[in-house]
Amino acid sequence: MLIGLDIGGTKIEGVSLDPSTYTLINKVRVATPKDNYAAFLDAVVSTIEALSSDQAPISVGIGCCGSLSKDTQRMQGSNLLYLNGEDFIGDLKKYIALPITIANDADCLAISEFKSGAAKHAENSCIAVIIGTGCGSGIIINGDVVTGLNNLGGEMGHNPLPGYKQEQDGEAVTCYCGSTNCIESFCSGTGFERTYAAKHVLLKAKTIFEQAEQGDADALQHIDTYTDQLARSLGSIVNVIDPEVIVLGGGMSNQGCIYPLVQDKLSRYTFSKAVTTQVVKAEHGDSSGVRGAAILPQLKGLV
Repeated sequence: MLIGLDIGGTKIEGVSLDPSTYTLINKVRVATPKDNYAAFLDAVVSTIEALSSDQAPISVGIGCCGSLSKDTQRMQGSNLLYLNGEDFIGDLKKYIALPITIANDADCLAISEFKSGAAKHAENSCIAVIIGTGCGSGIIINGDVVTGLNNLGGEMGHNPLPGYKQEQDGEAVTCYCGSTNCIESFCSGTGFERTYAAKHVLLKAKTIFEQAEQGDADALQHIDTYTDQLARSLGSIVNVIDPEVIVLGGGMSNQGCIYPLVQDKLSRYTFSKAVTTQVVKAEHGDSSGVRGAAILPQLKGLV
């Protein structure tokens, strides 16, 4: 069987799949340790071992926030700050004697949705954007993932928010990456909560959406601003890549009210004002990234 892991800021999800049909065999989910690399590595190893208890795995694919530096093979660009600079795959191989490969979590989402999900009708291209704890994207062009020279392909979350204005977007903010006003600081779920708290009170995203459903004016205005920020960000991507489909994943993607708002606003920020690019929800939901991770070793010819 194939084992896939989806590692995010809040949870580590693991699945085992049949290598021929990709039928789900088993699933495990644990909380991601917040500030300890040793505890994190232990959680990853334990998840793999739990998935291996019934059948023998043939490989492990990992979708993770961040990427491997091509020069050092150490982690970089992760919003799990304790991961950056660590030899994660090297350390994991000390415990797991299987082919192991890793990709950005958004790349795994893109693979899953392009092959068998919401973008399966696309002929050549799609972009999958995670709007959860962080914000990143996976790019499919000509049916393959674009990772780039420095394994930074798809790091849209660390571009500056297009059209930033203090009066509409709030005070400038320095991202953990060191840049100012990164898209992630506004369009992630944590960014959505941060910008609301700056004007009102600290609430969970779910609560803000619930208040909007009840007609709360502050919540409704905040969602309108958020979807405008997201449309600005996606519009800049359309102007560069012009994908056939944009797929949204991550916790914020589960809020159905954002789709018509983003779709309506998107063409305001594209060169052509008549773009037909569809913005859709990931078909496989929260499990899409982990499914893409599981098939990574097959795609790379490791099994």
